[in-house]
Amino acid sequence: MSVLDFDLSDRDFWARPMSEREEAFERLRALPAPAFFEEMEIDIAPRGPGYHALVRHADILEASRTPEVFCSGDGGATNVPDMPAEFAEYFGSMINMDDPRHARLRRIVSRAFTPKMIKQFEDDVAAAAAAIVDDLLAKGPGCDFVTEVAARLPLKIICDMMGIPERDYQFVFDRSNIILGGFDPEYGGSDLGQLAERLLNAGMELQQLVQDLAAHRAEHPTSDLISSLVNANIDGERLTLQELGSFFILLVVAGNETTRNAISHGLHLLTENPGQRDVWLQDIDGHAPKAVEEIVRLASPVNFMRRKLTRDHEMNGNLYRKGEKAVLFYWAANRDEAVFADPYRFDVTRDPNPHVGFGGPGPHFCLGAHLARREITVMFRELLRRVPRIEGGTPDRLHSMFINGIKHMECRF
Repeated sequence: MSVLDFDLSDRDFWARPMSEREEAFERLRALPAPAFFEEMEIDIAPRGPGYHALVRHADILEASRTPEVFCSGDGGATNVPDMPAEFAEYFGSMINMDDPRHARLRRIVSRAFTPKMIKQFEDDVAAAAAAIVDDLLAKGPGCDFVTEVAARLPLKIICDMMGIPERDYQFVFDRSNIILGGFDPEYGGSDLGQLAERLLNAGMELQQLVQDLAAHRAEHPTSDLISSLVNANIDGERLTLQELGSFFILLVVAGNETTRNAISHGLHLLTENPGQRDVWLQDIDGHAPKAVEEIVRLASPVNFMRRKLTRDHEMNGNLYRKGEKAVLFYWAANRDEAVFADPYRFDVTRDPNPHVGFGGPGPHFCLGAHLARREITVMFRELLRRVPRIEGGTPDRLHSMFINGIKHMECRF
């Protein structure tokens, strides 16, 4: 293995220009075996044994298909260091679990995310997107596309689904920013000494919000998801209040932050590729399915998930030992030259497009993929019909290893 002059565990690596990140992952994909990195040292968790960086599409598919070997529950999937025990109460959702616990929770909550259920929300999504574009046109060019457009749609839909009142939207938005703020100083991320306190407080406040609402819905049920989950008895099972709170945190983080970043990246991609915008404008509805998949591929809103080996295992010619960690870099796999022709090219007609922007195949594939696709589709349909030449300015990127985020981006039209 060649000596690398970069370190994925270095916070500063994730603030480098995107071209340098692309070059680094190209070099990693070209290595004969996955590179191994030491873990970052942080105050809230003991320093772990390091990790294998899985950056090839084939490795991520295989690891995703074998969850009995590459497990999520031993220390958590959403962080490289093992999650401290006190975090489990707020962030110990099913994304950080293995079967049978994972299967039980997913079985209970998955009924809200079937294509049939998402179909019922289509009118709500369309009305919300139309209102957002109404406001955009009223405010005029120069506003922040991320906060005024991209963030509003998924936030409203998730909160409305759960029954969170509109007065609490900003509260939910701010706490989810803290949880996914990474190392970004705008969200206090540069002060690692207070990282645990910030995260725990944000998780506690979100959980308290939904548990208070759940207690009320138990006595006064409505048609929202909290009422269904609190009062439902599915196959003899129901969520505890703690499980409901953790699930809500997962929803607002995974369903809100990631979709807003996909929409933000989508506008940036259209701005940088006006020819592809023209193609999409020729048949907005017809090109939408493939265009949305291409946005998700190149946006890859979640950079990685982590797994831990439950036993010695050989995969694609490389040996992994029990107890070792493997980090699945979806962002890198979605640019794998062995799978995607001209992988850095934005092509709204790309087909096939076997991206892993919603995770790899297996039990942890994104539960809300149908909803995310619907929101992205409807938002761009509304924008392309009513503001067809809208463009984004220079993205202000989130300084984070976990989320490929855009915090702010001025728009013009």
